[in-house]
This record gives sequence, C-alpha cells and structure tokens, in this order.
Amino acid sequence: MSVATHRHLPVFKTRFSTRMIEERVRALGREVTTHYRRCEEPLIVVGILTGSFVFLADLVRHIHVPVQVEFMGASSYGNETTSSGDVSITRLRGFPGRWARTNATGRHVLVVEDILDTGRTLQEIQRLIEKEDPSSVEVCTLLNKHREDALAEAKWVGFRAPDEFLVGYGLDHAGQYRNLPSIGVIST
Repeated sequence: MSVATHRHLPVFKTRFSTRMIEERVRALGREVTTHYRRCEEPLIVVGILTGSFVFLADLVRHIHVPVQVEFMGASSYGNETTSSGDVSITRLRGFPGRWARTNATGRHVLVVEDILDTGRTLQEIQRLIEKEDPSSVEVCTLLNKHREDALAEAKWVGFRAPDEFLVGYGLDHAGQYRNLPSIGVIST
C-alpha cells in the first residue's frame, strides 16, 4: 500500500496501483475473449454509468471479438459513502421500454460494473436486460466486496475489494476523484 499526495486530497492511500489495474484488465479481456470467441453476432457490452466508464474503455480494448457498446445509468449511492438501498435508473438509452438502441433478443450481453457491493443495482439492471430475452447476461466487475448477502454475482472479477469506500479509476465520491489512475481511500 502506498500513500500518494495530491494538491486537492488530504491523503490518498493506494489499494490498487495503476500497474496492478492494467495487468488485471488485460487478463480480464483475455478471459472474456475466450468465453465469447464463438459468438456469431457482436457482443453487447453495457457499461453502467458513471463509475464503469474508465474500466469499460480499457476493458473493451482487450476484448478481441466484435463488440457493441451501450450505456445505462444507475445509482444507489448519491453523494453518500454507503448505498441507500434504493436503486435509481438514471439513464436509459433508446426508446421507451428499451434499455439500448440495439435489440438484445438472442444476443449475448456483458454488463460492466465498477464495484459490486450489495448487488441491488446489478439485480435491477439484469432484470431490465432480461426483459429483452438475450441468449445470456454475464457480469464483469472491476471490484467485488464479496458480501455474503449480495443479491447478484459477477462471472469475472478484477479484485476483491476491501470494506472501505474506494475512489479513483472511475470511482467517485460526490462526483470527484474519478480521474485518479489508481484506486484507494481518502483519509483526512
């Protein structure tokens, strides 16, 4: 664990370094490629906004099968450091009743999430996607807190997350710190 200082942060304690993240994302890309290498149509990759955008951008560059990228916005944290338990779908792309521009019927869908905590958000997202009757819906998350009571699971996990509020590499607190290249905790 390293400690980094930033002009606008009191102290940032690194939990996952930039190099660790790069290596793991590359490996996840290989695993996803192997799993979907026989798909006849492009894989639909759904990034959950806003936290997954950095991870998704890096991950899809390491997936070597055709992909089609969509986004869905969801939140259960707001500006707090713990989940409210209420899932809010904040952005749906496409027309009413559809979560994407693309028809997912009979297609493989990979949901890309930044962190899996309670699983409530992911459970709601999967429910919406499954209404389209896809061939499969799998999840790839960068971080997983591995809670025993989690309501959803991920097929691919980057790292086991400590039970701390993490920021950086897309993860935020009240909209800040997404641009940090590593993941860590802020201590005052």
